[in-house]
Amino acid sequence: MPEGQPMQRIYQPCGNEIKINVDEPGASILLARALEQMISEIREPFDDLVVLCVGTDRSTGDSLGPLVGHFLLDSYSFTDPVYGTLESPVHASNLRDTINWMGQRHRRPLVVAIDACLGRLDSVGTITAGRGALRPGAGVNKDLPPVGEIYITGVVNVGGFMEYFVLQNTRLSLVVKMSKVIATAVRESFSRLTQTAAGV
Repeated sequence: MPEGQPMQRIYQPCGNEIKINVDEPGASILLARALEQMISEIREPFDDLVVLCVGTDRSTGDSLGPLVGHFLLDSYSFTDPVYGTLESPVHASNLRDTINWMGQRHRRPLVVAIDACLGRLDSVGTITAGRGALRPGAGVNKDLPPVGEIYITGVVNVGGFMEYFVLQNTRLSLVVKMSKVIATAVRESFSRLTQTAAGV
């Protein structure tokens, strides 16, 4: 490889998912490509691409989802439906109602669901995207309904002990960095899919 040329990383799915570190060069581009491929491979017909950002603005670690929604709508002029922002978060108390509301507003939505999670120390900063439903609240033993056809999770801190305390004491800088990478990737992948569908 010529000197000064960036190494091209090609992420092969591990099962139905890929993992990218937030500090990986071009992380948002890699994630966007993966999302575009995953959505393109879904064979069931759908009418709307919908983003569901799960979490609360009352906990630093759990604000990943609402921050993604905030950046999509406030900074990126995103035009596809987004549920869950800093102003109107989707969390344990209203998740079921939100899912029902989405079902009423969208006849056949393809939902990309986003949430924070806890993991091993060496996984902090890892963004995972995969085919299948998001299972929000699993890390803190909450019984919430699975949602989505594609999930994106970000490991914001270490799990296994006093999860609520850990989420409250998570570095905001990491959560903001991860949310910007995810929001950028969602915007780019949805834009390219829309252009492809329109034959642009």
